Order: sequence, then C-alpha cells, then structure tokens
Amino acid sequence: MHPEARKIYLIEEVLKVKSEAILLELESVLRKAGLYKERKKPSAHDFVGILSKEDADLMNTAIEEGCEQINPDDWK
Repeated sequence: MHPEARKIYLIEEVLKVKSEAILLELESVLRKAGLYKERKKPSAHDFVGILSKEDADLMNTAIEEGCEQINPDDWK
C-alpha cells in the first residue's frame, strides 16, 4: 500500500477510536517519535498584534452602534 494511502487509512481508524486508553497510547507513540506536541490553551497574549488599529476601531464602532444602544421597547 502506498504510504499516503496508509496514512489516510490510519487517520480513518483513529477517528473511530472511543477508548481513552487507546488515545493515550497513540499519543505516547507519537510523542516518542517526536511527532506529537501537546497544545497549550490559548492565552490573550497569543492574540496581541493580530488586529490593526483600523480593525480594532471598526470593531469598537460596531459594538457601540449595535450593542450599546438601549431601546426600552425591546423588553415589551
């Protein structure tokens, strides 16, 4: 079997796994091979600098126009 076809087959089989023990074992094998890196939870610091000043201003304007307006009749 061609290596790429084998990879696809393995992925399809892994998607069927429901056992936590098997998933832990798969992670262990990948970690030993240097192919598995644990994902850390994203922090707000990971997103610093992504938005330009213009984009941030557009978002603030949209929030002010759409979310900060109180219409007393909306509760009726």
